[in-house]
Amino acid sequence: MAKTIVVKQIGSPIRRPAKQRATLVGLGLNKMHKTRELEDTPSVRGMVNSISHLVEIIEERG
Repeated sequence: MAKTIVVKQIGSPIRRPAKQRATLVGLGLNKMHKTRELEDTPSVRGMVNSISHLVEIIEERG
């Protein structure tokens, strides 16, 4: 079974650069307090790290 992480959006994309908004959409997040369970890959971790002020990792599974 693959390792997964649960990511929650805690910051608003309003008045943020378009690149940060696109990263949120790429992770499947677009509204405040929405959560997604994503596969724990280096690319997903990089996306989360690049917008760490807008998201938080709630849980790591697997």
